[in-house]
Order: sequence, then C-alpha cells, then structure tokens
Amino acid sequence: MFLSYATGFGLGGGLIIAIGAQNAFVLGQGLRRNHPMMVAFVCALCDAVLIAAGVAGLGTLIAAYPLLTKIAAWGGAAFLIWYGFGALRRLFDTETLAEEHISKTGWKAVLSTTLAVTLLNPHVYLDTVVMLGGIGGQYPADERLGFALGAMSASFVWFFAIALGASWLAPYVARPITWKIVDALTCAVMWLVAYSLLAPEIAALIGG
Repeated sequence: MFLSYATGFGLGGGLIIAIGAQNAFVLGQGLRRNHPMMVAFVCALCDAVLIAAGVAGLGTLIAAYPLLTKIAAWGGAAFLIWYGFGALRRLFDTETLAEEHISKTGWKAVLSTTLAVTLLNPHVYLDTVVMLGGIGGQYPADERLGFALGAMSASFVWFFAIALGASWLAPYVARPITWKIVDALTCAVMWLVAYSLLAPEIAALIGG
C-alpha cells in the first residue's frame, strides 16, 4: 500500500509540476491574493475526481473515442487563446502587486474561470484520466486505492504550495515590472498550451 502510494505521489507530482495553464493561473491568483485557497482547492479537487475516474477505467473509455479528444482540443485551445489575450491586455495597464492597487474579482467569477482553465484543457484529462488512470489501473485491485491517493495528495500539496507561496511573496514583489512578467508568462503559457493542442489537429486536417 505504501509503495503504491509513493509511486502515485511521485508520478502525480511529476506531471502536475510541469508549467501549464493551471499552474500559471494559480500563481496569478495567488499573487493577486484573489481567493487563492479556493482556486487551489478547486484545482486539486478536480484532479482528484479525474484521477479516481481514470483509475476506475474512464481513461480506457476516452481513448476509444478519438472524437472526444478532438472536440476538447479545439474548445480548450479557444478558451486558452482568449484567456491569453486577457493577460496580454493587462501588460499595458498600470497595475501593480501592491494591495491597494490589485483589482480583485468576485469568488463566483474566479470559480468559473478556475473550472474553465482546469476542465477545458485536454492536457488535464491526458495527465490524470488517461496516463495516471492507465498506470493505476495496472495495479492489483487492493493497491489501486493507494496509487490514486498518492497522486491526489501530490495535487493538493502542489496547488496549495503555489497559492500560499505566491500569496506570501506578493508584498515582497510589489513592483509594476513583476506583474508585467507574471502577465507575460501567463499569456505565453496559455498560448503555448493552445498551440500544442491545435498543432496536431491542424496537421491532421492538412494531411487529410
């Protein structure tokens, strides 16, 4: 049980730590101190649900229907491109990280954006449902729970670490240039992820 838990924690952490749309979004909300704990919890909870579904066999089902992956790729890329434009526009604002200058968003808007960043990105499904689910599904039935709990734990630890760390650092990096860098990084990550989603689809269309 412990070995399967440790394996799940290591693999889950390795996949989650890679810079992506989720991490960039959580970092930004943490620096803004804009409901960072809620954002971290929602991201980790979504991962936990998807990991559980993958270990239970959903990954095999998704792999059997390539059309679902294509629809998710185009829809997710469209959202990420739109969100990236928002970050690009903020580059030309005078926003700083100082508490009195940070424009905060209501929790409902933040929640909906968090869910969109998480669930409209097909990479999330590939990492949690297909990859982790496929690996966890190979374990004996009595060890799958340990593997799944390990991967879920890695998700909770990582997202809360980003949110808490960014919130703690905000007062120390309260300079306009810092926020410009954060927005530039967010825009670049969102667009790079969108490109990675669309490139294979466009190549398939041209080749077909």
